[in-house]
Amino acid sequence: MTPTERDAAFWRDLKEEMIAAAPELGIDKIGVASAEPFTELKERLVRHRELGYESGFEEPDLDKRTEPALLMPNARSIISIAVAYPSKLKNAPVSEPGKRRGILSRSAWGVDYHDALRRRLDRLAAWLTERVPEVSLMPMVDTGELADRAVAERAGIGWSGSNCAIISPELGSWMYLGEMITDLPLPTDQPIADGCGDCTICIDACPTGALVGPGQLNAQRCISFVTQTKGLVDEELMLKIGNRLYGCDTCQIVCPVNRGIDMRHHTELLPDPEVAKPLLRPLLAMGNREFRDKFGASAAAWRGRKPIQRNALIGLGNFRDAESVPDVARVLREDPRPELRATAAWALGRIGGQAAVDALAAALTAEQDDTVRDAAQRALAKIEPVSAP
Repeated sequence: MTPTERDAAFWRDLKEEMIAAAPELGIDKIGVASAEPFTELKERLVRHRELGYESGFEEPDLDKRTEPALLMPNARSIISIAVAYPSKLKNAPVSEPGKRRGILSRSAWGVDYHDALRRRLDRLAAWLTERVPEVSLMPMVDTGELADRAVAERAGIGWSGSNCAIISPELGSWMYLGEMITDLPLPTDQPIADGCGDCTICIDACPTGALVGPGQLNAQRCISFVTQTKGLVDEELMLKIGNRLYGCDTCQIVCPVNRGIDMRHHTELLPDPEVAKPLLRPLLAMGNREFRDKFGASAAAWRGRKPIQRNALIGLGNFRDAESVPDVARVLREDPRPELRATAAWALGRIGGQAAVDALAAALTAEQDDTVRDAAQRALAKIEPVSAP
């Protein structure tokens, strides 16, 4: 029997049973969207690209991002799922002089959400296949071609917030999204009404002005994206990054809908405080194996240790942590990666003091990379002369 040979009542009942089965599958919310092209989204994405607002991490083919039939020619509906994650860090370790700490965004606190969602989509696929053996399914999470948020909005999971997150009345925006294209003619859900109204709290709170308007994000200025890049970061953005090692939650923290929401029922998504808020100085000397051992299960590890170590240097500079000067100076002197040496020079310029001056002066003598030398010269120029005793 093919999907087209079953009547509408069968698909209605199947959808109701699927939604009822969601908790046992580890899913907090399920919605169904049509597989029609996302025409309005494509128009927005074209404009987004013209303005230079893309992060560079997206699927580059806008047709694939907006036309499900290009991915599955017989696509009839798209199942969208949401899985809630915690927003509060219990027993958070204290950041103090000499033992300064960074912070990972909440989306990276537990196990890698890509893995967590794939497991749930696999369970859902098995559940559907048991009932419709001939079903065709194409699951995807974040790195897939479709825009997770556009699918979730169409499927009624939540509305598209001014902060560019999907906001659910029950879960807020503290949720992971995934989807599954299918050839099943499931009844579709309706998008829910916008709940942001005239509220601009998130736009006003964005540290870098990356939220250029309601639902409009310039990813090139978004700290969440900047912390995942591997190159040098402009000084203006380094000052805004603070002690963030991966991601940024500001626009979600200030959202009134998120107030008081802290879902902790998925144990694998609960944070280890020492991973979510790690000491910065040990990160600087961490090798690949140690990095994998500590952060490998987290979504923060997907770009490797280089961005995390660069951001740790930025954090120590912003803390002006004098006790970290030997560690930062060692990076400037010995690290093979010029981006980290240049960032270390900047951090020493922020921290200041005679030890920082000596390290920067030594770098100007030994350093061969022009970018690093320039960073060291700028850093030295910003350090006020140390008065004689």
